[in-house]
Amino acid sequence: MSVARAERLVNLVLCLLSTRQHLTAERIRAIVPGYADAPSDDAFFRMFERDKTELRELGIPLEVGRNSAFDTIDGYRIARRDYELGEIDLEPDEAAAVALAVRLWDSPELTGAAHGALLKLRAAGVDVDDAAPSIVEPKVRTTEPAFGPLLAAVQAAQVVTFDYRRPTPTELRTRTIEPWGVVSWRGRWYVVGHDRDREAPRCFRMSRIVGEVRTISRPGAFRRPERVDLLQFVARTGDEPPTQTTTVRLWLARGRAAGLRRRATVVGEQVIDGEPGDVVELQLYNPDSAAGWIAGFGPDVAVLDPEVLRKSVREHHVAVAGKEAV
Repeated sequence: MSVARAERLVNLVLCLLSTRQHLTAERIRAIVPGYADAPSDDAFFRMFERDKTELRELGIPLEVGRNSAFDTIDGYRIARRDYELGEIDLEPDEAAAVALAVRLWDSPELTGAAHGALLKLRAAGVDVDDAAPSIVEPKVRTTEPAFGPLLAAVQAAQVVTFDYRRPTPTELRTRTIEPWGVVSWRGRWYVVGHDRDREAPRCFRMSRIVGEVRTISRPGAFRRPERVDLLQFVARTGDEPPTQTTTVRLWLARGRAAGLRRRATVVGEQVIDGEPGDVVELQLYNPDSAAGWIAGFGPDVAVLDPEVLRKSVREHHVAVAGKEAV
């Protein structure tokens, strides 16, 4: 199935599941992204019939009916009582596979079209059930900014380059890779691919990617090797447990950031932008993994050293500011 058709089917399911009304084919054509591309009425109806057949073969129950006795044309919807799953029991390995799959749903790349479909429904005057998306959209987050660009590069087979922060010794290096796929391992997201700098397969933890992921080739620039198990590769060659700590120096506003103060040692005083504060030192095994925690204290904390941690915290602040602006 093509990506365009798969997206259209997802939007169709969301559309029919989110409405309490029966929607006619013409109204669905105007609301669901993808149908407007049909060059003629006949082409649309053939496309719609194929999609209805596909949904029924997938076990999705389409309900046909009319909203009132005055309607002359049948409409469609999906009744939640028929769509929802009952309680099911999964083996541990099956549950792990399902949990991994649903992690993708909260990424902007995979939910944007779904939310767009709901907005079109409301704009068209359709009575939308706000709780409907929760049925098909599990809430597991992918917070790394690099996730979206890397997933797009994998799908398009484009070479990418990015700045990568190593934990020990703490340093920043530029990497250029042919991304084969993205996987989750032990609660962290990784990209696996061919490292052009090292001329060998490598995996990179997304939380250690600093700044923007840049594409440097046209689509289709490489082919992923056959029968490569990305998850096994990460499990076999992923990050080793750190054996030494890194000293981090922070500025804490006077009397604030108690959570950091409990784990830090005060070594001096400093005034930043007219605000008095304390200079503290903190021992961390993985400074990069603490960037989000430190950024959560907002203006009460400033990273003095190391430089790569300061940049990472700033990336978190910029990302949050961008979301609030939207």
